[in-house]
Amino acid sequence: MRDKICIACGKALPKRPLIVLDGMPASAQDIPDAEGRNEDQGISLHLHQCDFCGLVQFDCEPVGYYKDVIRSGGFSTTMVNLRRRQYEALIETYHLEGKKFIEAGCGQGEFLSVLTEFPVEAYGIEHKADLVELAKSRGLKVWRQFTEDENTVLENTEDGCHGPYDVFLSFNFLEHQAHPVRMLKCLYNNLTEGGLGLLTVPSLEYILKYDGYYELIRDHLAYYTFDTLRFVLAEAGFEVLEEEMVNRDTLSVVVKKRPVTEGAETEVRTTGKTGDADHVGEDSEVRGISSAIAGFVESRQELNLEVDRILNQFDETGRTLAIWGASHQGFTLAATTGLKDRAKYMIDSATFKQGRFAPASHIPIVAPDHFEKEPVDGILIVAPGYTEEIAGIIRERFGSNVEIMTLRSRHIETML
Repeated sequence: MRDKICIACGKALPKRPLIVLDGMPASAQDIPDAEGRNEDQGISLHLHQCDFCGLVQFDCEPVGYYKDVIRSGGFSTTMVNLRRRQYEALIETYHLEGKKFIEAGCGQGEFLSVLTEFPVEAYGIEHKADLVELAKSRGLKVWRQFTEDENTVLENTEDGCHGPYDVFLSFNFLEHQAHPVRMLKCLYNNLTEGGLGLLTVPSLEYILKYDGYYELIRDHLAYYTFDTLRFVLAEAGFEVLEEEMVNRDTLSVVVKKRPVTEGAETEVRTTGKTGDADHVGEDSEVRGISSAIAGFVESRQELNLEVDRILNQFDETGRTLAIWGASHQGFTLAATTGLKDRAKYMIDSATFKQGRFAPASHIPIVAPDHFEKEPVDGILIVAPGYTEEIAGIIRERFGSNVEIMTLRSRHIETML
């Protein structure tokens, strides 16, 4: 365990956590196989809020693969269409035709390949070696590197790929980082003067609004609001030009690199607004974090009761149930409810997850075509952002007799 220091501003975190979450999956990507599940077990996570900058965060070490970007849903229609719309708006609004873009943490190039549809130069860095090779096999200009510190030069001299770059991209990567300002400063130093960035992170506002305790996972060290995201961006020298909520649950911002001469003024201005502990309670977009977090306890209790009710109904009528979504939400819901003992299996289209077992609950993860070998009467979708897409697949492939349910906030709803 590291010292309980805020990952954004370096101040000491309160000794008392906002909440302690027991029985949680140890990670979203270290998925145990048949042998490993005997040693795998749930863990306790301590969630804190910094009194100085307001950032909500876990006080544990990052997962071992925090530098890697693994996107099991990266090629889905939902995400590809979203990225295409974002790229089009960004390029048209800021006249970026012919400019150099770099994606920090590009995985196997799922989103970078969409960018190549536009008249720009597209580059990407990824830490995980086999993902780099996959991206390169698709003809993408990707190399193995990470934003290690603020002086890291992002370049691949062998292939003639080098900065400075006009635009950086970062999609749901910052929340994994134990040193978010350091990562952002690295990107700042690799941009042209006045360079831009498009960055997304999961939304704490969304999690709190729907009491989504199942959205919390050790992989995500930090939980950003627009306020705290602005804070870390300003600390790194960026100003926010645009901000919006996308896909219901994700914060998206367009940022601009400020000249170094403005840096000191920016830091004072930002810290003055957000840094005073009294201001956090008054100015933050998420008011009363402690009381809002308390809703997680109620949500967990209600979902436990609702899951038990549904499972009992299935048992009484001799029906069986499976889960679709080997996501961190699916893993957490399975581990913290009766699903862990009674769901037949967990469906996921990501081949690297198939044949393994959900962390903590040890439900077997299977491919969609497993349904043909072992049909079930109902499927619970736990994949926020992809629900409608998955429901369509179920109806088309498995027929209309399968009852489709989905997780909505603290309730489970039947989809008609």
